Parts: sequence; C-alpha cells; structure tokens
Amino acid sequence: MSETTSTREEKKPPLNGRRALPPNNSNDEENEVPEVDPFGLIPRGFNPKDYLRVVDIYMFKEPHEINKQQHHTDKYYNPKLIVRRGQPFQIQIDFDRPYRPETDQFWLEFLMGRYPQQNKGTYIPIIVGNVLKPGEWGAKITHRENNSIRLSIMSSATCIIGKFRLYVAVWTPFAILRTRRNPATDMYILFNPWCQKDAVYLDDEKEREEYVLNDVGIVFHGNVEDVKSRSWSYGQFEENILDACLFLMDKAELELSGRGNPIKICRVASAVINSRDDNGVIAGSWNNSYDYGVAPSAWTGSVDILLEYYSSKQPVRYGQCWVFAGVFNTFLRCLGIPARLITNYSSAHDNNANLRLDFFLDDEGKVDTRLTKDSVWNYHCWNEAWMTRPDLPVGFGGWQVVDGTPQETSDGMYRCGPASVQAIKHGHVCFQFDAPFVYAEVNSDIIFSRMEKNGIQVIEKIDTTHIGQLIVTKEVGGDGMVDITEEYKFREGSDEERLALETAVMYGVKKQTTRDTTYQPQTDIDMDFQVQKAVLGNDFKVTITFRNRSRNSYTATTYLSGNIVFYTGVPKSEFKKHSFSAKLEPSSSSSFDVVIKSSEYMSDLLEQASFHFFVTARINETGKILAMQKATILEIPTLRIKTKGELVAGKEMSVIVEFTNPLKQTLENVTLRLEGPGVLRTIQKEFRSIPMNSTLTWEVKCIPMRPGLRKLIASLNCDALRHVYGELNVQIQKP
Repeated sequence: MSETTSTREEKKPPLNGRRALPPNNSNDEENEVPEVDPFGLIPRGFNPKDYLRVVDIYMFKEPHEINKQQHHTDKYYNPKLIVRRGQPFQIQIDFDRPYRPETDQFWLEFLMGRYPQQNKGTYIPIIVGNVLKPGEWGAKITHRENNSIRLSIMSSATCIIGKFRLYVAVWTPFAILRTRRNPATDMYILFNPWCQKDAVYLDDEKEREEYVLNDVGIVFHGNVEDVKSRSWSYGQFEENILDACLFLMDKAELELSGRGNPIKICRVASAVINSRDDNGVIAGSWNNSYDYGVAPSAWTGSVDILLEYYSSKQPVRYGQCWVFAGVFNTFLRCLGIPARLITNYSSAHDNNANLRLDFFLDDEGKVDTRLTKDSVWNYHCWNEAWMTRPDLPVGFGGWQVVDGTPQETSDGMYRCGPASVQAIKHGHVCFQFDAPFVYAEVNSDIIFSRMEKNGIQVIEKIDTTHIGQLIVTKEVGGDGMVDITEEYKFREGSDEERLALETAVMYGVKKQTTRDTTYQPQTDIDMDFQVQKAVLGNDFKVTITFRNRSRNSYTATTYLSGNIVFYTGVPKSEFKKHSFSAKLEPSSSSSFDVVIKSSEYMSDLLEQASFHFFVTARINETGKILAMQKATILEIPTLRIKTKGELVAGKEMSVIVEFTNPLKQTLENVTLRLEGPGVLRTIQKEFRSIPMNSTLTWEVKCIPMRPGLRKLIASLNCDALRHVYGELNVQIQKP
C-alpha cells in the first residue's frame, strides 16, 4: 500500500501560491480514477469478488436506438452516446449476479477534465432514487431482469456541455470499487432547445429544425440593389466536427465550469473563430492575394476548415466575413445553440464610433481618399444566437448578435457580442456586449463634406438612409430570403426611430450634430443615377438623371468616378474618370449616358466583381454640390450540376459539374470544389486552363450515405474569376 501512495504523490500538479488547483480548462485531459478506493487499512480476508460487480454497461448509443432518437442527436456521425441536457436518457448495467436493493449500494459518477470537482460541476455523483425531478441530476431504476437493471438518468438543465466520462461505483464496507476506465461509455451532453428549463429553449419546432438541425444554409451577398445568394454547408453532424468544436473552447481556455452558459461560450467563440490575437481558426485576408492558402470565395462549407484546424492547430487561410459567420454557425448549431447567419447590406464600419461615416470631397467634388477613413461594406455577415439573457433586464433575451469577423477590439480582443437585437433596436446600447458597435453598423449616417480654402468644413450632403437598408436571413424551411430589418430598427423617419437614436446617444453613442448654418443643400434639383445590369466581361452604361424643378436654367459640371472596390467598400483602383457639363432646362428632366467598356475594368477586377460609382455635380450658378454613391456588382457565370444513375443510399451514383468560360481570355490554374453533406466528402480538382468559350466537364463518382433531401454545392476559383458557384438539391431514396 505504501508504494502506491508514494507514486500517487509524485503525480500531483506543481504547487502554485495563487490557486489550490491548476485551471481546469481542457475537456480532453483526464485524471486517473482508482478502481479500488480504500477507506483505511483493508483486512487480509477482503475479496472484492464477494461483492456486487459490474460486468457491462450498455449505453443505447446507436442512431436508431431510443437515446439519440429522443434527443434529436441521431444525425451526428459519432459512435458515442450524445444527449441533450435536462432530458432523461437510458442506460443498462449488467452485474455478475442479481441486484439486491436492500444490501447492494451503487452510484454513478460523471467526470470531466483533469481536476473534477463537485462544486464546479465537473464531478457529478448520482445516487439512484425513486423519482426524477425535471431539470435536475438524478437516476431511477425503470426495469430489473436477471442480473441486469435499466436506469433512466436525468441531467441538469444547466449542466456543463461537453464530453463526460462515466464510472459505476459500488460500496463495500472497506472500499469503493469502481468500473475500469472505458472510453466506450464516454458521452457528450449538449444544449437542449427542446427543454423549457434550458437557457437556449426555442418553442417552435419548425424553427428548431432550421436553426439547430439543418446542416446547410444560404449566404446572401451582392448588394442592396442586386441581392445574390449561395449555399453553405454547415456540416455540424459530420465526423469529428463535435470534437473540433469542443477543442475550440479548450483553445480559448474557457474554464470547464463556465461551459454551461451560452453567453460565455458565444463571447469566447467570437474571439477564437478569427486568428487575430489568439491563433484562432481562420486567418482573414481582404487584399485579393491568397498565397499559401485557399481564397475565401472557394470554400463551400465549414467542415474542411474546422477539421484542418483541429488537426494542425494552426489558423486556416483564408476567410472573409461569410466564412467566419459560416464556421461560427456550425459551432453554435453543433453544440445545440439555435443560430442563423445574417447579412446586413450597406454595413457601416465606423472607425471612431460616432455614428457617422465621413466622406471628404476635394474642390472638384471628387472623394479625397487620403482623408476618408471610414468605409461602407457592400454587405457584412454576422450570426444571431438564441438564448436568455439573465445578466440583462427582462426583455433582452432572444436573438443575440455575435460576430467572429475581426473588425475592432472589444475588451482587448478581436470579438463582438453577444449583443441583444432587441437592445439595439430600442437604442439601449448600454447593455453588454458591444451593442454600440452593432448599432453603428446598421444606423450610421453618411456625411459628404468639403474643406473650403479658409479651413471651414462645408457639409454638402447628409444621407441618413443608405446604411443598414436591408438586413436579411434565410427563411425557415426553405431557401428564400426573409427581411428582418424591422427587428434591428424602426421605420426610417418614425417617432420610435428618433427616440431609439436619442436613447443610444444618452447611453454614450457619440453623435455629432450638424449645425444648420453649414448645411444648405440645393433643394430645387434632384440627381440620381442607374447602373445597367451587366454580365462580367461585357460593356455596360451608367445613366445620370437630373430633374430641375425650378424656373431657372442651370449648368452642372458633372464628374463620374468608377472604382473597383473590395466588398468592404475599400477602393483598390479608379478605373473610370469622366466629366461633362450638363445643361439643365427649367422644369424638366434630362439624362446622360456614360459607357463603361470591359477593357477598362477587366484587368483590375477583384473577386466579387464589385464597382463603386461616385457621381458629383457642381451647380455653377450657386456653387452647391450634389453627391451620390452606389455600389454595383456584375453578373458572374454559374456552374451547372447534374447527377447520373440511381439516387439511392449505399449505391454508387455520379455527379457532373459543368462550366463554360464566358470571358474573352483563357482561365488558368482553375480549382473546382464539390461537397454535399451526407452524399460526398469535399473533393477538389485542379485544371490547368479553360480556353475562352470552351466548356469544362468534371464527373465524380460517390456513394451517398444518408437518405432524404440533400444539397450538392460546387465552387470554381482562379485568379481571374472567383465567386463562381453552383448547387443542386437531390432526393436520396432509402435502399
């Protein structure tokens, strides 16, 4: 006995004056649990075989068995038992002889991490009783037969989520006898949106099926006037994804005892999804060069990214906002937190949080890129997660904004949220976390101003409606788009909107007033412009229209600037400058066309084929300036996907991807990716070149595993052409 005591003492963690135990923040590490735990000296005649002994534990962990069916976890591609908290599950214990409740005494132990402690929720002993209380740990015997008993076990609705180890302990007069460590009896406990006592409870079954169980989604991109969509494979049930998601919390060093709280999990996850300051999952890149990595537009889903990070432990290159949001959505749904991906069109990135984006014009009315630091993203994607907010006053639970894209630091790290959508709408931006930043993303004003020679700043135009014009998400149960702008803001110009703004300002959002003296716009002339819809590689025109409502004749010196921009609104290069003088007759409208040739823009084009046009007109008679700006995107060709053969689970079928090159140039070093959760693992193929007007065909053979409606998603990527997608819904039959 003395020998074992001394070896056990050597394994103690090194002492540290600040805490009795090292931090317990890894779900992966384990402690050694003794099989025989003596109460003191053991008498010589003691034979453990005289007492009740556990022969086997049966977990009912197959997808078709009762536990995974009742807990909605049958889709996880994982051999271990997975249950949701606050809901009973069944196990069976086989002993070496019939169980006698009068004399035999046993209990269950659930352990997590290296230093399990009962008060931290990482060591949970469960005595078998007669009745189960809803939402509290407990166990009762439901069936006894021969040497076996069937137990129903209830977990707490607030317990830690993650992977637990299970032991059965039997009491004897001299020692506690435990089962041997057996990884087959490990089990995962997840959040439970089906349980009323859980913080993530969602009461609508259709919404639960969409926001927790749907493993594909839609990303809306493009811009307000031309909304585009593409599919994204979340793949939260695929092999090893659950372990990869738990590893993210270990990576973020989230104390195990905090892992029952969805607010904490979202906060640390929004930091660890990006690689800034903690070597997190995805490295962002917005500069159009993606050496040594995958271009953000080439990814078709989250699975490859999470698995690569889980194995390499190094940031995966590269992502932009929809990639961060897609991976974050997988993480949340995988753990059981209802989540959806949101797109905000014309999203403000306001560097100094003053609710205004300043665009500075020079004397000619052109935008001065040296002075202008703020930018308007064509669109920005973030996530919403559903949970109660016991840390805020009543009424601020429900959807919370969380954002993994690194834009600004929050409490010293690149992260954002959770911020209550309800609080943002009503201007209560004092409630944690990061509500002022999100409020500015959807509510800023754009102010065009010009410096006069004497240093006075003259405001030429205030645009209060451009930012956050449209906020959307995918509809429940379909691929359509739902406009949720009204969940974030009241109608433009309504009294409630004014009140929400005053509330936000009262809570410290900076809003500089624009004194009326400096702002006297020209009110009797309206200017607008339209950009013709165009396919990539073709010419198109911009039409500028003036409406002179006065009785005076005016001449307007008009300037059009066309810039190729990143989707974040940051310009890369000006490819078109055009100025002309427009004669505006009294009480009439006049239109002017400017032709944009493909040769002017093709060489500099960026991957999202995004242009930004500024039109400014100086009215010569009054010296006033009219200013307007719009983003536009070109139509990008799509991939065609079709199938060949029978679509039956377990049988071989073919998927064919076709693409015709529409450009007036050869595409070189082209990468195709194809994936479909439940049908085929992601595969990619390189093609050296595709000449102009020629068609590429790629056939892939696969054996679909799961019956039901599935989605195939493909992307094509090369330096000259990105954001080329195709998708196809396929119905896989049961064998």
